[in-house]
Amino acid sequence: MKQRPLIGVFDSGVGGLTVLAELLRQVPNADYVYFGDTARLPYGSKSAATVAKYAIGAAHYLEQQGIDFLVIGCNTACAQAYDSVRAAVKTPMIGVIEPGAEAAAGVSRKKDVIVLATEGTVNSHAYRKALEARGIKAEEKACPLFVPLVEEGWGEHSVTEQVAHIYLDDLFKGAADVMVLGCTHYPLLRPLLRRITPERIQIIDSAESTARKVAEALPHAASGGVSAPDVRFFATDSVEKFRRAGEKFLGQRIVDVTHVDLES
Repeated sequence: MKQRPLIGVFDSGVGGLTVLAELLRQVPNADYVYFGDTARLPYGSKSAATVAKYAIGAAHYLEQQGIDFLVIGCNTACAQAYDSVRAAVKTPMIGVIEPGAEAAAGVSRKKDVIVLATEGTVNSHAYRKALEARGIKAEEKACPLFVPLVEEGWGEHSVTEQVAHIYLDDLFKGAADVMVLGCTHYPLLRPLLRRITPERIQIIDSAESTARKVAEALPHAASGGVSAPDVRFFATDSVEKFRRAGEKFLGQRIVDVTHVDLES
C-alpha cells in the first residue's frame, strides 16, 4: 500500500459525509474519494437485491479510482448488502454497523442499548444482530422524520425537539445506558439529542466509531501528514445540489463535484 493511502467512501447521498468528516479528523494522512449516489436515493425504499446492485456499482467505481481502502458510509447498504459488496471487491473494506455496535457494547454496563436508525436499517435488524452477537440487548427505533428535518436544516428547531421527544421518551424509561446513532444524518442532531437524553445514557456515533476502526487498520495514516488531505467528490445527480447540501454534513466548503452516470 502507498505511504499515503487513498480511501474511498460511498453513500446513497450526502449523509455519509459525516463519516468522511470523522475520517478527515482521525485519519488525516490519507487522501479521499467520496461517491454519493444521489440520483438513486433513498436506498431504504429499495429491495435488498437493488441495494446490492447499486452498492456494488459504487464500490467498483471507487476501485477504478485506485482506492486502497473502502468505507461503506451508508447504514442501509451495510445492512442489506455488506456481504455482497465484500464478495465483489478486492479492496479491504469496512462498514458503519459493526464499528458502531462494537463501540456500544464496549461502554454499556447494563448490556442494554437503544439504536436509532431509518426504517430500512431497523427492518434489517443488522444492529440488533451485531449487538446480540456481543451479548447486548438492543431496542431499535425507526425515526423516519429525522432525515428530512436534518436536510431542511432544522437540527435545533423546536419541531425537531418535539419529534425527538415523541420518538424517544418511552425508550428512556428502560434500563438502556447507551444510544447508537445508526444513521449518517443523525450526528447533526447530536446536540439536540444530548440535551433531551438522560445523562446516564452515552451516545455513540457510528461515524466516529468507523473512523476509529479505519485509523486502527491504517495506523500510518492516523498521524498528521505534511499536507492536507486531497478530497475528490463524485455524485450521480445535480452537483450543485450535492455541494450545497453536502457542506452542512461535512462541516466545510465543497468546491468541486464531478457528475458521474453509472448507468451509461
